[in-house]
Amino acid sequence: MAKKKMLSEKEKIMILEKEIKDRIPLSLYEELKDEVLKVDLTEDELKEVIKEVKKRYEFAIVEPGEAVGIVAAQSIGEPSTQMTMRTFHYAGVAELNVTLGLPRIIEIVDARKEPSTPMMTIYLEPEYAKDREKAKEIAKKLEMLTIGDIVERTEIDMIDSKVIFYLDKREMERREISVEDVVKKIKIKAEKEYDEDKIIVKAKEPSLRELRRVREKVLSTYIRGVKNIKRVVVRREGDEYVIYTEGSNLKDVLKMEGVDYTRTKTNDIHEIEKVFGIEAARNAIINEIIDTLEEQGLTVDIRHIMLVADMMTVDGEVKAIGRHGVSGEKASVLARAAFEITIDNLLKASVKGEVDELNGIIENVIVGKPIKLGTGMVELLMKKEYEQMRGA
Repeated sequence: MAKKKMLSEKEKIMILEKEIKDRIPLSLYEELKDEVLKVDLTEDELKEVIKEVKKRYEFAIVEPGEAVGIVAAQSIGEPSTQMTMRTFHYAGVAELNVTLGLPRIIEIVDARKEPSTPMMTIYLEPEYAKDREKAKEIAKKLEMLTIGDIVERTEIDMIDSKVIFYLDKREMERREISVEDVVKKIKIKAEKEYDEDKIIVKAKEPSLRELRRVREKVLSTYIRGVKNIKRVVVRREGDEYVIYTEGSNLKDVLKMEGVDYTRTKTNDIHEIEKVFGIEAARNAIINEIIDTLEEQGLTVDIRHIMLVADMMTVDGEVKAIGRHGVSGEKASVLARAAFEITIDNLLKASVKGEVDELNGIIENVIVGKPIKLGTGMVELLMKKEYEQMRGA
């Protein structure tokens, strides 16, 4: 009897890479590779091992008939009732407030266009991260500055038809900006005068409406910084300096010199989708929910959170879990009607002549049929020949 040929290490790795590498997590693949390289195997034996690993891994992901949607909803919903409803100081940064707890979870699953407290965590490249002065220099460039930020008070003079802007000298020193710099930025076509502590702008028309328009336009004039970033805090974390911002502008921040674009992040999921795409948005949803739960000392199986993120992003755009998103777009008429606005959904479906296939859980519960989950997945059929044989 011919002796079966044992595979070399190179052949084993080639087969593993071809058959299983992309189908299981990298950590599991590395563990399998280490074990396979320790023993002598023929090609048939290795393929048998691979087949068994695939089977067990697929079974470990989810058991057949598992009610994944219901379990995921319960797993996230129950701990959410233990969460406090609050806005909290972020990661020990007393100067910045960020929405946490239940309001933040609701904000994420509702796919709000903008978070109530948008913020960024900006990491720097090594040469900037270790040097406090360089980090502060970047922070200064980031912080958006308008004339309104350095004006203490304003006065409207109706007699001479002018607006007087009294400057906050202490704030100007802190921001390192001069009166000349400020006046250069005022693009409004009007006569301008200034001295050390005030700027006077004369309006063309002697009307209160025109004077108010001039005042608002001057106060909102952009001087420098990244738009939407209202406040910046530099903190030392470990052996590096990290910048936290109130407000978010991912696209412009990533272009800045000294910013480590591989680690910098924002809590605005729609902005991540626009800049990096839908896969990044999916990861952001997972990370944001986990961070919010962990901050409250709660743990939820990551697979449930991944399922929610998958449902929200499966169509290539971030959708809310609600009647304007995932739940409102279900194929089943009864499932949509059971969620919200029952009569409208049933009326529209009847006008269109929609058919419900009764594939899901909700619709089968409504009509009183066994649901296709757990033991309800199994359908027993009996062969007629067997019946005839028994009858004979």
